[in-house]
Amino acid sequence: MSSAAMMERLVRQADRVENKPANVAAFVNLFNEIPVCDLVANLKTEVETFEVAGRIFPLTLNDADEAPNCYICCPTSAYIDYAVDETRNFAAHPLLRRVLKALIGACAPLVRASALDRQAQLNNWLYSTNPVPLLDRPTVASLRSVLTARFRDRAIVIRSLNDVADPATIAALKAEGFRMLAARQVYIFADRSAAPAMTSDMKRDRARLRKTPFERVGNGDFTEADYARAELLYNMLYLDKYTPLNPHYTARYIAEMHLRGIISLAGLRRPGGELVAVTGLFENGGTLTQPIVGYDTGLPVGEGLYRMAMALAQDHATARGLFFNMSAGAAEFKRRRGAVAAIEYNAVYAGHLALRRRVAIRVMETVLALVGIPLLRRFEL
Repeated sequence: MSSAAMMERLVRQADRVENKPANVAAFVNLFNEIPVCDLVANLKTEVETFEVAGRIFPLTLNDADEAPNCYICCPTSAYIDYAVDETRNFAAHPLLRRVLKALIGACAPLVRASALDRQAQLNNWLYSTNPVPLLDRPTVASLRSVLTARFRDRAIVIRSLNDVADPATIAALKAEGFRMLAARQVYIFADRSAAPAMTSDMKRDRARLRKTPFERVGNGDFTEADYARAELLYNMLYLDKYTPLNPHYTARYIAEMHLRGIISLAGLRRPGGELVAVTGLFENGGTLTQPIVGYDTGLPVGEGLYRMAMALAQDHATARGLFFNMSAGAAEFKRRRGAVAAIEYNAVYAGHLALRRRVAIRVMETVLALVGIPLLRRFEL
């Protein structure tokens, strides 16, 4: 099957994201009842509910003077700090690494001139990947009108749009004046049949799950001690092994999100003992994301903990017929397990802002399209 045909098939398979009012309310209430920093330690933001055209969304508000901030609410961190950190992937190519750092440094004034950190971000669940409901052009026009009238000096931002799951929404946003800023490359697993055609790597992962001496932990089996351990395991992977720029989800966050039914949890533990791997799953309509993954990085790689955590998520998606956005990173690993690459975008509306900011955002869009996207595809970032 050609890549174009595969893309068309995946788009047909993708169900829409629901944003159930009860789930949005539970999420917004959580972040208004408990200080944000107690939930996500490296984040500053305000969270509220936004309703338009019979639709409901979580909305976050941020100001430029809050930077540095976690990249999920701060484009300066995403496009400058995180991008610089990603150059570690080019350690084997020192000249290329220096060139990329120089390019990012040259673009930094442009990002700052855009003042994108002063934003109202629609549909922000405070994950690295936020599935976006289907938005037609009339809905986009309505939300743009309401948001720009209320936030006259804030950019309007929607993250996590990708060209596999969201082509119609991207087209509607573009038609209403939103700019598409390329962000990263994500990986989509969309074989939702009852018996998906497993790759050899997927088969090996399931064999490992069947034979592992570790015990499976179901969604209803998590204890208070498990939440603290889950934070530690997440930190080992996402903050220590990858980068401290990732969201620092706390034990309290994991517990509250789980107990309020916003995410489900699964994992592996030593027989009768502590967790050695954990995954948090966010199911929204027909779409699944995996905002939390962690494992004991001190154990031998041969234990296959990461492979088994990802297999648990893929099996969850398959059993429920879900479209699984596996997010960014570990490109070859995800490809070998049936995922397809897609460019992810941040949609930005700036038509109501000062000319300097509009020009900066438009130039960013062009630079990212001409330089950023080829780099993302070439190096699978």
